[in-house]
Amino acid sequence: MAVAELAPGVHYVGARHWDRRLFDELIPLPQGTSYNAYLIQGSEATALIDTVEPELAQELMDHLDELKVAKLDYVVANHAEQDHSGTLPQVLERYPEAKVVTNPKCKTFLEDHLHIDPERFLTRGDGETLSLGDRTLEFLIAPWVHWPETMLTYLQEDRILFPCDFLGSHLATSDIYADDEATVYEAAKRYYAEIMMPFRPSIKKHLKRLEGYDIDLIAPSHGPIHRRPEFILEAYREWSGDDLANVVVLPYVSMHGSTGVMVQHLVEALMKRGVGVKPFNLVKSDLGELAIALVDCATIVLASPTVSIGPHPAAAYAAVLVNVLRPRAKVAAIIGSYGWGGKMVEQVTGMLGNLRVELLEPVLARGLPKEADLAALDELADAILAKHRELGLID
Repeated sequence: MAVAELAPGVHYVGARHWDRRLFDELIPLPQGTSYNAYLIQGSEATALIDTVEPELAQELMDHLDELKVAKLDYVVANHAEQDHSGTLPQVLERYPEAKVVTNPKCKTFLEDHLHIDPERFLTRGDGETLSLGDRTLEFLIAPWVHWPETMLTYLQEDRILFPCDFLGSHLATSDIYADDEATVYEAAKRYYAEIMMPFRPSIKKHLKRLEGYDIDLIAPSHGPIHRRPEFILEAYREWSGDDLANVVVLPYVSMHGSTGVMVQHLVEALMKRGVGVKPFNLVKSDLGELAIALVDCATIVLASPTVSIGPHPAAAYAAVLVNVLRPRAKVAAIIGSYGWGGKMVEQVTGMLGNLRVELLEPVLARGLPKEADLAALDELADAILAKHRELGLID
């Protein structure tokens, strides 16, 4: 985004990455992203909140030039990951008087990852402040809202929260504000699913803490700025809460059609019983869409053929991904086919150790499924229906 004034003396100075399509060599970015940085000019000192991905460092420098920033007193590092901190060395070289303001753990991370001189740091603890003269920055340490050293910065006088990755979205847009809430909701839910979902307990804790703050603007480090804070706060309460949907997420892969027949039968069996189902062909699907579906679902069924003695690599990858994301689903099952034998069920079960789910009886077919196999899938659909009723998701 171009330079934009959020309040007198408070400017957006970050950069948009329109064509980035993969983050951390893992996360799809179908709509690009932005690296948001903010300049706060107080009566006695000037502070920069976060920096940008090094690839777009020049945009940040150009924006500081546009605002004629000849002296920078502080650079606040809310988070050590390089898409926020990576341009710190260039900023510190340009402004030799500037101090890096962060918490002690983040200081250690920045020393390790970027080799920042320890003498350049000014550390702050939870709830401590930094005066810019007529403006005051308050720091909220928020461990495991993504990384263990993450913190949020609150500009007291203007009631602006700078939460870094928390409450953000991977979305490159010409809109400075999140006024197109339908578009931002989908991007923010994908972002939550792919990045924040494993840290649900910490997120709930810090959402509760933020209830004690008057917030007029939420200015995250990715995506548009929220001038209706309750929109994104309520979305996060929904996603991190305890309510589940009457939905089965069914990631699958089929090599010669046998597992595909089983998947189709189970999908129809669930639909006939009034259970929602979202199948994902792992060879063709956007894994980000799978992650979004995992946020709310009550049940996960992984379907795979047996390759040698284990799951198909695409199914194994999906199992590892689900295990890392730790969705709040309560029920899981494994179905699939095999040629002569194997340990596919045992191996997949071992890959799902982080999930707190009840594992239902697996259904495995030798070759093309027979009538008895299809009947077993009907029994599985009945079992899932019963569990959803126990959870109060369906009458």
